[in-house]
Amino acid sequence: MSSAKRSLLPRATGFAHQLLEQNLRPGDHAIDATCGNGHDTAFLCRLVGERGAVIALDLQDAAIAATRAKLASEGLEACLLQGCHSELPSLISPYLPDNGKVEAIMFNLGYLPKGDKSVITEAGTTIRALDQACSLLADFGLLTIAVYTGHDGGVAEGEAVDLWSRGLPQDHFSVISYCFENQRNSPPHLIAVQKKPASA
Repeated sequence: MSSAKRSLLPRATGFAHQLLEQNLRPGDHAIDATCGNGHDTAFLCRLVGERGAVIALDLQDAAIAATRAKLASEGLEACLLQGCHSELPSLISPYLPDNGKVEAIMFNLGYLPKGDKSVITEAGTTIRALDQACSLLADFGLLTIAVYTGHDGGVAEGEAVDLWSRGLPQDHFSVISYCFENQRNSPPHLIAVQKKPASA
């Protein structure tokens, strides 16, 4: 009889990490479009290694400072940029590889944990950012979106993101949604989008 340890289903953020671990390689390029406290930025840095590159951005000074401290504590490096995720292409274009494409983009919507809860991501700017993110994905590239709905404005943004994801053309993208159906307190759900190669 097997003695292998059993595990619980991963949270939305944990499942996003699992998907990226299966697809990102050393030397790849990745974007953390809402870096928050830097946990996903550090995760991406570890996956792409020294030969790869990570660009992280956030609107808030506190998020950039927290991410910088997180990376320094682990001896990691990323390009940190301050600005709105809806300005993604103009902010990151000088730092992209020659082909202008990246293998992964992560979003965590909502507000900065332990930060100012009045500063939130919103449907209009988020949908613009997601459209731009899709145009930056390389073939087989992954876009992960952790959607939080337990705060003011969160439900409206979540509904907009769900509608957006269902409208992506299936010839170009594969889309999955991952959520817990029976949990209280509005746990986040995950939407993951993969860019299909032209020959698929």
